[in-house]
Amino acid sequence: MAVSVLVVTTAPAAAATPDPLAPYLTQQVSWGGCPFAKRIEAQPARCARITVPRDWAAPGAGADLEVSISRAAATGSRRGAILVNPGGPGGQGTSLAGALAGLEPSLNEHFDLIGMDPRGTGQEGGDDAGFVCRVPLGRLPQEDDLDARDRSPGSISRHQRAPRAVAEACQSDALAPYVTTWQTAHDMDLIRALLKDEELNYLGFSYGTWLGAKYASLFPDHAGKFVLDSSVNFEGRLQAAFEAFPKIDQRQFDDVYAPWLARRFPEQLGKTPGQVRAKWERLRAFFKREGLSPDLFDHVFVGNGSTRQWLAGALVLTKGAAALDGATPTPPADDLDAVSRAVFGVPAARLTTAGVVRTLAAPEPDYADVPGTRLAVACADQPSRNSGWYKLLSDLQGPSYPLFGWAYGLSEPCGYWSDLPRHELPKLPPRAAKNVLVVQGEFDPQTGYEQAESAARAAGVPMVSVADSPFHGQYAVSGNSCVDGLVNGFFLGAARPAATTCPGVPLPGDKAVYPVDGPAGEPDAAPQPAPRDGLDAARHRLQDRISAVNRGR
Repeated sequence: MAVSVLVVTTAPAAAATPDPLAPYLTQQVSWGGCPFAKRIEAQPARCARITVPRDWAAPGAGADLEVSISRAAATGSRRGAILVNPGGPGGQGTSLAGALAGLEPSLNEHFDLIGMDPRGTGQEGGDDAGFVCRVPLGRLPQEDDLDARDRSPGSISRHQRAPRAVAEACQSDALAPYVTTWQTAHDMDLIRALLKDEELNYLGFSYGTWLGAKYASLFPDHAGKFVLDSSVNFEGRLQAAFEAFPKIDQRQFDDVYAPWLARRFPEQLGKTPGQVRAKWERLRAFFKREGLSPDLFDHVFVGNGSTRQWLAGALVLTKGAAALDGATPTPPADDLDAVSRAVFGVPAARLTTAGVVRTLAAPEPDYADVPGTRLAVACADQPSRNSGWYKLLSDLQGPSYPLFGWAYGLSEPCGYWSDLPRHELPKLPPRAAKNVLVVQGEFDPQTGYEQAESAARAAGVPMVSVADSPFHGQYAVSGNSCVDGLVNGFFLGAARPAATTCPGVPLPGDKAVYPVDGPAGEPDAAPQPAPRDGLDAARHRLQDRISAVNRGR
């Protein structure tokens, strides 16, 4: 049962008993400077640390925790607050408030945008690293040639060492049982109360859709307008979203990425998608000879949900192809050069296969520090399947989805998570569902279209689909005027949109949208090839950040 932070009075007979919630509700929020670096396009934000109970089921018992929050204050007439979350689980969101305010000034005119570094994630830009699981390297596989396609007992055993060690290290921390969606949802309601708002509005991406839906389920009387972008099935199992990675990654690679590579790099990689896939296999073997394990090579193209990730993958392939074929590298385009500098630390013209291997296979420190929030939430919000089940999933998915199907079932720490959930997470009630809108890209490789569609159907809420979009995160970060107009209108007072299919936007280097058959169907309007404003680079950076915090599967 939810512990509503608004329940601050007691019956007269119990007046002498201290209210355990009072210290949290009466604390003063001291807004000050933020420790993270501000980008020039972001709106100014102020930050604070608030005190929350370690366990909302027993406020005052055990050491309290601190949660970092931020506020990009409304620039005009304030209508309330929108709390924003980038996903994860475990994504820090304090810098997200100012970034979104800068990209969507019409929204920020009337709403405070509130960021939060959820419990367990520490403080963005600060010294608090949060809940970190320290895994001794001696418990991790030391081989540099891991290939999940190798189904020998020795290979499978080596693959399973890391997820077992990580799960055991995280569960050994006494904080783990208190880093859950149930607890974080209560932190969110405390933030609402401290802002002195009757309702909390919300924008969440990826896992943030699960978090937002569960807040609205636990606190339906305080849930305002909720936009759930790139959604998991928040009415089902959270782990099912991760288990679908092999299928949705393979679909994006085969149906969208390979054709795009064939259009953009035909001489280096092949003129048809089939030729590209064959060249990809040859390059997988080539990079293994160069010292990059096949698993690491595959992972470059897993969760390939942003422009930067697409271009980084293209750099790996084209540089490898030049070395493999003994060809003179083609002069890099400007977008490739920018990504090469950001990802590999050198201009694209100077990037070599050795540089690619050096970056992707960087040596580990004595301990592998693993963020614990992702595992504590993903593995303990609901009961986990065991490692044997995940091994069977690997056997079943590998032949159909070789990009990640062989590896995923062998690499999931939830298979070794033994702690059971302490609290039930309810489904979305109708009184909260009436103010929820789902937004979803058709070929998102991190939260599958079918997951979002199932959630929207089960909850009875409309979904804005984005035809032909292969990226993760749509509103404000994709430059799609159809999506942004519908979401802004919803927040600013227009009627909630009916189910709509927006057209996608052109892929990097393309002048037009190349339609691909998929589950979303045809868009309701013609594509618009021009970006909606001059902030394309800023939008892509933020989309890449949202994608990156949700890639670790």
